[in-house]
Amino acid sequence: MSDALDLADLKRRMHGAVQVLKTEFGGLRTGRASASLLDPIQVEAYGSQMPLNQVATVSVPEPRMISVQVWDNSLAGAVDKAIRESSLGLNPVVEGAMLRIPIPELNEERRQELVKVAHQYAEQAKVAVRHVRRDGLDHLKKAEKDDHLGEDESHRLADDVQKLTDAAVSEIDELLAAKEDEIKQV
Repeated sequence: MSDALDLADLKRRMHGAVQVLKTEFGGLRTGRASASLLDPIQVEAYGSQMPLNQVATVSVPEPRMISVQVWDNSLAGAVDKAIRESSLGLNPVVEGAMLRIPIPELNEERRQELVKVAHQYAEQAKVAVRHVRRDGLDHLKKAEKDDHLGEDESHRLADDVQKLTDAAVSEIDELLAAKEDEIKQV
């Protein structure tokens, strides 16, 4: 494996951990309406489980309201049921094929719970980044041991791996700080 490809792969994997964190943060309800809030919801449709966005259009007409326009009127009940049974604590109002979902205000206790969950998500992302770093360093040690790589080159590449790790962890910390502010401000 070439060194440049190895670093590019490590960077891609660390970036993947950050992207997963962004997705998880998108699902954290902050009291503000967001179409991505409903992304994890699966609807029983046509005999199988389908993502909500494959059976309906999700939009945000107001800051505290999400609207879901179901394409097939017969699925409105299934979409309503899926949203109610999700762990999001939302109660849609069904108006034919349109569902309006008001986003309730957050109380202080719920805000603190959301901040804790955000910290857990961030820590999971940091652990994933550290695993990628460990894989990279193990690869370097093995290459050095097998005499495919000199000691100086190995140390230089190890520094590069650490710089990638530091950048990813820094980005995770920035995302966490922004999410905390968002949760506390709403």
